[in-house]
Amino acid sequence: MTKAFAIAGLLMCVNFAAAGTLSYPETMKGEVVDSYFGAEVADPYRWLEDDSSDETGAWVAAQNKLTFGELEKIQYRDEISARLTDNINFERVSSPFKEGAYTYFYKNDGLQNHQVVYRQKGNDEPEVFLDPNTFSDDGTTSLAQLTFSDDGKIAAYSISEGGSDWRKIIIIDAHTGKQLEEELVDVKFSSISWFKNEGFYYSSYDKPKGSELSAKTDQHKLYYHKLGSKQSDDKLIFGGTEQEKHRYISGYVTEDNRYLVILGQNSTSGNDLRFKDLSRNDSEIITVVDNFDSDSYILDNIGSKLFIVTNLNAPNKKLVTVNAAKPSPSNWKDLVAETDNVVSFTTGGGFLFAEYMIDAASKIMQYDYVGKLVREIELPGVGSASSISGRRSEHELYYGFSNYITPNTLFSFSTKTGKSTIYRKSGAKFDSENYVSEQVFYSSKDGTKVPMIITHKKGLKRDSANPTMLYGYGGFNISLTPRFSITNKVWLDAGGVLAVANLRGGGEYGKAWHDDGRLMNKQNVFDDFIAAGEYLVEQKITSPDYLAIRGGSNGGLLVGAVMTQRPELFKVAIAQVGVLDMLRYHTFTAGAGWAYDYGTSEQSEEMFEYLKGYSPLHNIKSGISYPATLITTADHDDRVVPAHSFKFAAELQAKHTGDAPTLIRIDTNAGHGAGMSISKVVELYADIYSFTLHNMGIKKPFN
Repeated sequence: MTKAFAIAGLLMCVNFAAAGTLSYPETMKGEVVDSYFGAEVADPYRWLEDDSSDETGAWVAAQNKLTFGELEKIQYRDEISARLTDNINFERVSSPFKEGAYTYFYKNDGLQNHQVVYRQKGNDEPEVFLDPNTFSDDGTTSLAQLTFSDDGKIAAYSISEGGSDWRKIIIIDAHTGKQLEEELVDVKFSSISWFKNEGFYYSSYDKPKGSELSAKTDQHKLYYHKLGSKQSDDKLIFGGTEQEKHRYISGYVTEDNRYLVILGQNSTSGNDLRFKDLSRNDSEIITVVDNFDSDSYILDNIGSKLFIVTNLNAPNKKLVTVNAAKPSPSNWKDLVAETDNVVSFTTGGGFLFAEYMIDAASKIMQYDYVGKLVREIELPGVGSASSISGRRSEHELYYGFSNYITPNTLFSFSTKTGKSTIYRKSGAKFDSENYVSEQVFYSSKDGTKVPMIITHKKGLKRDSANPTMLYGYGGFNISLTPRFSITNKVWLDAGGVLAVANLRGGGEYGKAWHDDGRLMNKQNVFDDFIAAGEYLVEQKITSPDYLAIRGGSNGGLLVGAVMTQRPELFKVAIAQVGVLDMLRYHTFTAGAGWAYDYGTSEQSEEMFEYLKGYSPLHNIKSGISYPATLITTADHDDRVVPAHSFKFAAELQAKHTGDAPTLIRIDTNAGHGAGMSISKVVELYADIYSFTLHNMGIKKPFN
């Protein structure tokens, strides 16, 4: 349906803002026009989609020179950086886990770019097992996954270079650390799931033609790698034919090595479900669910009895059982029924754990394998608990608990007695007694009640002059639960208020809440966010002169849409790695998989018009004074390609009127955010906080 007309030549266009403001770098304008259902849409900055061109490289360098030159002028930027560094500088240790004869854990001494994997045997002194800080000189290569064979003697781990979603898998002798064979390459969106001590399953795409960062990938494949063999000899298990074609395929082995479970998806929601009996060499792949109308997966099994988590006819999810010999949904029997609250399930110690989300906070129930409630697990307060899980043989499990003003505390949990004991307190330099965090409910445009948690230092004056950062996401069934982040402390100590809104499109209230914020309901998300800002102003917590909005990825779309719809409501907009071109997002990498939430410009004229109606790139208008805007992206982001941010920045710089700067910060050797080094985290937040406070007119943020 989309037709691109040839570029008739690139026209040089120098963008100048109004007198007294910044002069932005030259941005070439082309004559690319796309046709959608007879409507022509110009795309003058299409050339910026070519991430490997010299012209794009020169544009990036010029934009970064301007942006970092402006940021360096902010007098307290270095102080914010120093405070972030000081706050982050504390020891952080993960829950322990056992593999073979060793107990492993992750630890960061404080300012290490990446956490280090340690191990110990019995009461021996811990030793370094794997140190990702040695993977690269500049900290841009990170550890993505680490898994072990059943006996713990062999480890396979994946690395990300420059923040890319493309991975390499390295296989080592867990005792000596010696690499056993050539690394596996071109692995993407994959787990590493072992079968006994013989090999593992992983997923990947064929190498795309064109740019590895932006070329479309839409046929995922599941492979089995037998130890000692070459990757070229790996067995294709699923995804190699048009009949098996899926955008995402994942495979994992049940704890008893009995079944291989295969999940296939064409979007971020909805999957078909299959399994293969690995106890028989001649077994076929059995289909359990053959459509994408629900989300279902096999949680566990006892022999041929399968335990399946599903939202089929249960929007808030439930747990069912079925015999593997007759696994179709018509034979499913409820084990833990659906309730009014959305739930997720884990296993450990021979028990099932149901974590319910109630107004975005955790409540955990323990069940046995016949569905009998054993107990509610007593949590230390209202907040977020990490999943309780472990092997069937382990009766001491671990979980973490935190909220916006409670640093993460690790607890050990006895599956037999139900007693939780503090395993490790946080070393964060944070006194919870000095801060307040409360949940409020406000009304959106259509009257829907939306929860929001507001956090600040005690003694806040409601004088409408508090610098306030409003954060949101609102999509893909993802829930923003109250969790502690030490980077927030610098904002709070600068007199700032942090407000996190649980918008529709998320998963806080189950599938209905998600559905109310996707496709032709997407505007509800933006209305919810705007209403959150209006509530903060009405309550005199802040005012438009002191209100900033921030979001990343789908949240970057949120910021872009809202700042173009209500520019006068916000002083500052921080759009991080955002999906900003809603007419073309699906043409890059695996972006078409987001169509469940967004729809595409090609599916119907009605959907095209709806997307064009809120697409941030296409709703920037000449003569409008937009908020001070900092757009952040990274040159190796192959999930939301940087072209989104490039084109949005170019369009904004060309049309924006007013004194507020519109800058783009392009990180190098970084990706969508996963695996970011501590040094890059400090740099990013120092820039975000200093840019925000400076453009609110704050002279001295710290007393």
